[in-house]
Amino acid sequence: MDEIQNEIHEECGVFGVYSQETRNVARTCYYGLYALQHRGQESAGIAVSYADKISYYKGMGLVPDVFGGGNLETLPEGDIAIGHVRYSTTGASQLLNAQPVVFTGKCGKMAVAHNGNLINTKALRDEMIEKNAVFQTSIDSEVIAVVINSLSDGDVVNGIKKACAKLKGSYALVIMTTDKLIAVRDPFGIRPLCIGTTDTDFIVASETCALDSVGANFLRDVKAGEIVVVDSEGIHSHFMDNIPPESRMCIFEYVYFARHDSVLDGYSVYEARKEAGKLLARYCPVEADLVSGVPDSANVAARGYAEESGIPFVEALAKNRYVGRTFIQPDQRQRENSLNVKMNALRANIRGKRVIIIDDSIVRGTTMKKIIKMLRDAGATEVHIRICSPIIKHPCHLGIDIQTYSQLIGAYKDEEQICESLGADSVRYLTIEQLVSTCEGAHTNFCLGCFNGKYPYPLEEYEADKLKLE
Repeated sequence: MDEIQNEIHEECGVFGVYSQETRNVARTCYYGLYALQHRGQESAGIAVSYADKISYYKGMGLVPDVFGGGNLETLPEGDIAIGHVRYSTTGASQLLNAQPVVFTGKCGKMAVAHNGNLINTKALRDEMIEKNAVFQTSIDSEVIAVVINSLSDGDVVNGIKKACAKLKGSYALVIMTTDKLIAVRDPFGIRPLCIGTTDTDFIVASETCALDSVGANFLRDVKAGEIVVVDSEGIHSHFMDNIPPESRMCIFEYVYFARHDSVLDGYSVYEARKEAGKLLARYCPVEADLVSGVPDSANVAARGYAEESGIPFVEALAKNRYVGRTFIQPDQRQRENSLNVKMNALRANIRGKRVIIIDDSIVRGTTMKKIIKMLRDAGATEVHIRICSPIIKHPCHLGIDIQTYSQLIGAYKDEEQICESLGADSVRYLTIEQLVSTCEGAHTNFCLGCFNGKYPYPLEEYEADKLKLE
């Protein structure tokens, strides 16, 4: 995916385990977070409940870096653990803002990990400060923790339910007390969350690929507006009040965020991406010698395009797999520097060839422009771009966090103008209807606000800089 703006914000991954045994649950959490590394590469953390205490370790960087050098072994054996990989949405990129948030309150010791983005963070923070709350971080996850604590009256589930009535935005939460593991999904189900089981454990995770990594069997998805509690008596379900009639999961989970081997709300991410490629071949054909994807998230769609069109799939770009995803670096300079060493054109495959490049989306356009130049410099005679989503025309504040129209090439250019700006021979996108059809097997409706401006919450509620189109 094309990098996003001067300071891109959030996709995160959450994981939790409740075991019937006292054992090294931190290691289970470690493997789960490793499987969710694609959702956040800025920081990682694990908290463990043991003997009515909570111990935790957090650090900046990738999961194996944070927990290498014996750091994982510093966490005690226990029966509950939660973990988080972060890509910053609200709050700066620094250790202070790493998760889980661990605190002591009315319900004793607790830890909270959050994937999503609140749109009323400032209002809630100001309200809590008026009630003498003191904040240690600048992240909305701590605001969630403080609101839950303020409303709990010693009953954590009741506190969560009351808090959720005040939260506006996207949130998939894993919450740990000294005797409970709790999973919460916002009323629109914007961010994914699922439950799995082993012989001895209950697992909650952002994606099913994390369940697979620890040998858990998929049980079900957490429903929109559901609060799932796991304790010594088993698994219990509660629901928030006034749940909307339709869920609205972010369709970018299928387009880009999720790992392609995950299943979200009952439908395979792999199948959705492959179908997107097939639809591009069907509705946006072009004569060419080969088709290739921008690695790795677009490769599945590129193979779908090749299968439908009969044009061979050939690798045009080689990826350095030890460089993080360009999309989720903490600042623009890091994104641009990582791009320079992330990919290289395979000259032997593309010299003298007409090339179709498949990508999941274009945001600013700067990355794609460099890729096109790279391919031409390597000898490609034509470069045609096909995108597995519609033109992104509007900001998003529910997880992608594109704050302003000025950050979007599609906010003020159509396909022809984007093509000219990028220096491609042609550029074509899927329509909104075509994209939605790729996910028709999912048990959910979708948030399409970045494409059509229709958000789950009224636009005036978003705390963002709403720049007008020029």
